[in-house]
Amino acid sequence: MGKKRRVDIRAILANPDLRRELMVPTIQATQAREGIETTRSQAERAYYVVTEGERTAFFDLERFRGGKGEPDQRHDMFVRVLREEVENVRFDVARRDFGTIQGTPLAYGRVGLLAHIFREAPPLEPAWGIARQGKATSDSNRWLRYRWEVSEGWATYVKTDHFSRFYTPFDIVIDWRPEHRMLLSQDGNGLPNQQYYMKAGLTWTFRSQKGFNARLMPEGCVFSQNGMAIITNSTEDIGYLLGVANSRTFEFILGTLISFGAYEAGVLKRVPIEDPGHERRKTIASIAFSIHDAKAQWDQGTETSSKFHVPWILDNNYVEGVSSIQERLVMLEMVEQGGDDRIQSLYKALNNEVYVLYGIPESTRKIIEETLVQRPPEVLWPQMEGKSAEQKRMEHVWRLLSYAVKRVVKADEDGIVPFSGIAGEPGLVDRVRQELGALFPGRDINQVEVEIVNELKRSVKGYRRCGGLSEWLDNVFFEYHCSLYKSRPIFWHTASGQGTSPFAFGALVHYHCFDKNRMAKLRGTYLRDAIEEFRREAALADKEGRTEDRMEWQAKVEEAQALDRKLQWIQEGYHEGPNGGDRDYRILTSWKDPDERPKGWDPDIDDGVKVNIAPFEKAGILRVAKVT
Repeated sequence: MGKKRRVDIRAILANPDLRRELMVPTIQATQAREGIETTRSQAERAYYVVTEGERTAFFDLERFRGGKGEPDQRHDMFVRVLREEVENVRFDVARRDFGTIQGTPLAYGRVGLLAHIFREAPPLEPAWGIARQGKATSDSNRWLRYRWEVSEGWATYVKTDHFSRFYTPFDIVIDWRPEHRMLLSQDGNGLPNQQYYMKAGLTWTFRSQKGFNARLMPEGCVFSQNGMAIITNSTEDIGYLLGVANSRTFEFILGTLISFGAYEAGVLKRVPIEDPGHERRKTIASIAFSIHDAKAQWDQGTETSSKFHVPWILDNNYVEGVSSIQERLVMLEMVEQGGDDRIQSLYKALNNEVYVLYGIPESTRKIIEETLVQRPPEVLWPQMEGKSAEQKRMEHVWRLLSYAVKRVVKADEDGIVPFSGIAGEPGLVDRVRQELGALFPGRDINQVEVEIVNELKRSVKGYRRCGGLSEWLDNVFFEYHCSLYKSRPIFWHTASGQGTSPFAFGALVHYHCFDKNRMAKLRGTYLRDAIEEFRREAALADKEGRTEDRMEWQAKVEEAQALDRKLQWIQEGYHEGPNGGDRDYRILTSWKDPDERPKGWDPDIDDGVKVNIAPFEKAGILRVAKVT
């Protein structure tokens, strides 16, 4: 006996063209028996008159407009289509199908293909859950921060403007402290749909040129006006809806409802969602969670993520502990490629499952794939999508050094780390070397440094080439740190010289603990000791007749003294000229009355980096980077 072939009756019956494909030849055969010769086109028109009622014809003539220097051929093409000389230009859609999809734009290329789905499947709301818009703020500077800027009491705020399916790190928080919530409720659009806040569900990007993309929203979130939410009737359906919502079928269906590329909550709730039964629902949810979990696990190597563990180059799940830097980089490239291949395979399987779920025939699948061909692929590391292997390799090295600096600064007792040894403390580069030794136990630290420097010396687009650790720390770290922390740095590089020129004095200060007492210590201990050392060296050079050396040391004295004067302006809150002008070194918290603002350097960490770092920027004492 031959091998039995499985036939999907549901998919066959769901084919919107099935009835027409059966009936049109029957009409032709019936007419032939009566001695009447009927063409295929005539039979189709008869079929529509009997079964579909009135039709609306659309002509896709835009592609025949003609470019620069080319004739406009639309009038010729229109006539040729009426003569049935050209295919795939005229689209006949039953008018009743537009009635099935209430409020649809004139998406004539999709309505005829999808009308049966809208007739047969229930809409997302109320069958599966609700889609709602959330909190909007009129003063983001007051109410919103990045997670790493503030103390406790702030809630995760769902506001995403980038493309990411299944998973995204939620970095923004909103002031949810009880004593401020009443004021927050009076700002912007109040607290709409507050009863759904803090519940798990889905969220999506309101506008995206790359297409619709949904991601899991964990418990404990306040969703927003642009980061809207789907709250399911049952938490058991979250994974299933996560999979369906990220499928090509869902986006194609959604395209019949949207205008101007905006994915409104009111539109999402009208999308029909098939009920697949337990097994297929479980399969789709499993695939969706597998892609989500793979991305979430990779995100554990992102320093700013709430899931951060260690950089990828130090993660024993990806690399072997005794490997060299170069060996680890090769392993990471293989791991990332393997991860990309896996989630892309999973995503393909997901789309196939949803095609079957909706009974999408092969002809319609082809149209969907051609329509959505430009959508981004699934990748583990979306922040580096489109980057070369060399760029990713260098990014791994910079992430390693950034992490080493972070460990050094956070371990320091007062959160002030000078770049050169001073006040009885070793300099930053010596501490970073020591930290690298701790991160690579069992390996010769000198060899590890050589391997890192060999990478830093490479010429890679978008990355500054450096000859050693000191150069990277002096001229790269702070700007990279600002980029990594989205212009809200927590370690500030205060220096007496700007640009990439050598500086007489520099120190990293930890924003979280750099209060008025630390400011006094920075000036009264670290900077004062550095100035005294420079003076001693200048005096010794003068005594020994080394004129050039004396002049060099004296220049350092003057440079450090200039830095001290600027720090004094900030410490005392000096200001002259217009409020908020270039000579105003106060902390200017715009939402506070003048008498409530700090007097001199006495920052409130919850006011955020942007407000508190502004006096340092005005004074011109930050190394290169600028917070915007």
